[in-house]
Amino acid sequence: MQRFQKITPCLWFDDQAEEAAKFYCSVFDHSRITATTYYGHAGFEFHGRPEGSVMTVSF
Repeated sequence: MQRFQKITPCLWFDDQAEEAAKFYCSVFDHSRITATTYYGHAGFEFHGRPEGSVMTVSF
C-alpha cells in the first residue's frame, strides 16, 4: 500500500502576509488561520519593521 506524505508549503511575503492568508483561507475549504505573530520593539535595529506589524501567519 502506498503512503502519501503530507505537503506543507511555505509562502513568503515581505508585506501583506495576513491579507494573503485570509485570501487562501477563503479559497480552500476547511482552512483557517491558526496563529499570527507580530514584531515587537526588541530587535528593531535588525528587522526594521514597525512594532505590531505581522511577522508570521500560520494557516
